[in-house]
Amino acid sequence: MARNHHPASPDPSGTSGPNNIPRMPAGFQGELSREANTSIDGSWAGSIPAQYGVAPRVRVGARKWFNLLWLIPIGFVLLVVGIAVARGIRELPGVQAFIAQYPGTSSLPGDAPVGFPAWVGWQHFLNLFFMIFIIRSGWQILADHPRLYWTRHSGPGRNWFRMQIPVPADPLYTAKQDSITLPAGVGLPGRRHTIGLARWWHLGVDTLWLLNGLVFYVLLFSTGQWLRLVPLHWDVIPNSISVALQYLSLDWPVETGWTNYNGLQLIAYFITVFIAAPLALITGLGMSPALSTKFRWISSVFSIQVARSLHFLVMCWFALFIIIHVTLVLATGALNNLNHMYASQNTESWAGFWIFAASMVVVVVGWVAATPLTYRYPRMVQRVGYALIGPAQRLFEHIDSKPGQYTEKDISPYFWHNGKYPESPEYQRLRDGNFANYRLRVSGLVENPVELDLDQLRKLPHHEQITQHFCIQGWSGVAQWGGVSMQTIVDLVKPNPDVKWVIFYSFADGSDGGIYYDAQPIEQMSYHLTMLAYDMNNETLTYGHGAPLRLRNEVQLGFKMVKWIKGIEFVKDFSEIGGAEGGYNNDHEFFGYRQSI
Repeated sequence: MARNHHPASPDPSGTSGPNNIPRMPAGFQGELSREANTSIDGSWAGSIPAQYGVAPRVRVGARKWFNLLWLIPIGFVLLVVGIAVARGIRELPGVQAFIAQYPGTSSLPGDAPVGFPAWVGWQHFLNLFFMIFIIRSGWQILADHPRLYWTRHSGPGRNWFRMQIPVPADPLYTAKQDSITLPAGVGLPGRRHTIGLARWWHLGVDTLWLLNGLVFYVLLFSTGQWLRLVPLHWDVIPNSISVALQYLSLDWPVETGWTNYNGLQLIAYFITVFIAAPLALITGLGMSPALSTKFRWISSVFSIQVARSLHFLVMCWFALFIIIHVTLVLATGALNNLNHMYASQNTESWAGFWIFAASMVVVVVGWVAATPLTYRYPRMVQRVGYALIGPAQRLFEHIDSKPGQYTEKDISPYFWHNGKYPESPEYQRLRDGNFANYRLRVSGLVENPVELDLDQLRKLPHHEQITQHFCIQGWSGVAQWGGVSMQTIVDLVKPNPDVKWVIFYSFADGSDGGIYYDAQPIEQMSYHLTMLAYDMNNETLTYGHGAPLRLRNEVQLGFKMVKWIKGIEFVKDFSEIGGAEGGYNNDHEFFGYRQSI
């Protein structure tokens, strides 16, 4: 929901600016850190210390939590019991007759292909190689907000999964404080709060994985190989039950993968290729602020948190599939199976094994090298990641969403605080005086640079909207914002035609010193849902949420919505501002100046 009200212009005050608003002196570039990090060391993110969470837990009932590590001994016990039961009932005449009738495989059409063409082996390897980086970086992203929800209201007690202690009672506890450290070699790149780099790995390699998948689908359907991956008869169900009994009884079913998969293999491959893979893409896009804000009829049901939770469960499916798949490949005739997948031949030779061994060397080297490579060349990771995902980022940024998705009943009861709070004497004096002496300075390549106090801001045409916030860490929340549309500010100061970017400066320092800032494209300043907010949920904006003024730009992630704003500058480019990367987190933590996904 968004509304604009148009009261009278500010009262005359004898000043010389438009609408009698005073003109403004120079900007704030002198308060910026002029450095941009080029590596990761012990001073990372303001020397943020390691913080380890708890074992993964899922909610059981209203207040109980189940430690997922218990699944290891429970699973082992169930496996032993399952083997004992399967071996016992396998000798029953009825079970033997059932297995004889349904040995495990269904018949295929006469024109179904036999064997594995060479492209299947290459696709198989590339899929595995890309997946290790996707999963590791996905774990790293999850560690930055180690909680999952089924509602868009990401408040304490609403999560169904967590790898962190319950949210402390401290009212100024931030989402960044909540992030945890993953063990070395597990997350990518590792260290706490490296989500900026983890996202470049995740989104960049996702792009390669999707391109590889597109090639796979084209080849799959053009060669008829899809007939081997799609259940064509209902007898796949009893055949799957039969195969499960044979596996559990440790009397393996006959391996016929060269011509036909057994029922369990068929179902597992079908789910992986035609359900899990597309769902990974759909749920990933479901976390985009630009797309979610635009396609309201979808995001009203399929919220970011539903998408995030399903995305996590898809990752769990892939991880479980890989473990079981590799185990059975090696346990049910390793040489023959490896020849099928890697050498495209139905023999017992060692050719497939040596190709497999070479591919595993590549995978292990990639796994081991990824983290130190990222620590040493993080800016390269950022550049390559943006080159891969940047076209989609730019495409989504041009979506100007209309208001009206949410109403007051949708407002979240809890809205996370985040960022480093302002501590300067200047801000403290303003806060102690209830911001009576606050002035918003708007300058740069504009015809009418101005200063605006809060009374003058409130007398400008009022803009109001109820929108959802998307934090880069993964949490979300709905709030009502009241303030001034950025289009009103643009109309007031009249930027020059060559202005391309708008820089927002904060009273708060960044983690490595120098004030926080961010660059926003000038075209997004005219979007319906881009505004300066001084009210939140019908009350004056609080200290923790950015008082006295904060930015809202709903096609961007939350870190770009600068809080505690002290000034705005219209510029041609940002190549000489701060570290020249388009924002404080871009300079110091390798975020992106375009972040619509």
